[in-house]
Amino acid sequence: MNLEELKKNHNTSYLASVLERLVREETQVREMMGGDDELHEMAATELKSIQEQREVIEKQVQDILDKDVEEEEMANEVVLEVRAGAGGDEASLFAWELAHMYELFSVMKGWQWKTNYESKSELGGYKEASFEIKGKDVYSYLRYETGVHRVQRIPATEKNGRVHTSTASVAVLPIRKKVLFEINPADLDMEYSRSGGKGGQNVNKVETAVRLIHKPTGIDVRSTNERSQLANREKALIILTAKLQQLKEEEEAKKYSGVRKEQIGTGDRSEKIRTYNYSQDRVTDHRIKKSWHNLPKIMTGYIEEIVDALQSGETGEEEE
Repeated sequence: MNLEELKKNHNTSYLASVLERLVREETQVREMMGGDDELHEMAATELKSIQEQREVIEKQVQDILDKDVEEEEMANEVVLEVRAGAGGDEASLFAWELAHMYELFSVMKGWQWKTNYESKSELGGYKEASFEIKGKDVYSYLRYETGVHRVQRIPATEKNGRVHTSTASVAVLPIRKKVLFEINPADLDMEYSRSGGKGGQNVNKVETAVRLIHKPTGIDVRSTNERSQLANREKALIILTAKLQQLKEEEEAKKYSGVRKEQIGTGDRSEKIRTYNYSQDRVTDHRIKKSWHNLPKIMTGYIEEIVDALQSGETGEEEE
């Protein structure tokens, strides 16, 4: 174990100092053993005691490091994006309903929910929107929501009573403490505009809204709801970094796709994962072939049962 690195980690700094002392004592005892035969037996007993203490401390340190890795993988902050797919206005309304469902679920879990950016349709749905969610185990709960969600129902504007199928995509991006992806400032284009979001009168008079474009990939990110241009730029950069990190991880995963045993599906935004069928009052997750009823309740945030089934990999028989 690298004691200097352990000292820098506030979770292991104290144990690192204890280990450092035990290493010194072990060195002294070994020197004692080599210099005096009469002290050899006593020194051997002392050395055994020190080594046993080291083993205990090293195990505690390893447990802490393992927990740090687990917490890093299961981030406590995510960006959730929704985007209307096929289906015009009906798709944008469905995208809004999905976002509202996740917001209500977040309230139930005691998480913080904040809007980063939203682009609305004429009927008040979402063409696209981005939200920040903070809370314990948030990524662990929402990691399997990424993908295409499909709704089958009769739209309010449908005169002939025909069932329409529309889609909206969801992406869940973990915001990690340790960033493994560095962005070259030369690869960025930055645009500013006036924001129509919350934040006081100043927001509509000054160009506080920020759009970042990553030129090598074409990925763009918007942040509009912070109070200043600087704050929006920092938030957009955090989200862009998360997107690029996820893109890198997806590319790596494709190389080793056979190893992804714990992942349900590919985690790809283009993968159809779930159908919300209103005429049959049923939600079906196609990855685990399992369905749930009482759709109106589910859409008001009661998705814990679905989330739990996905976490455990619980499977059922998919209904037609």
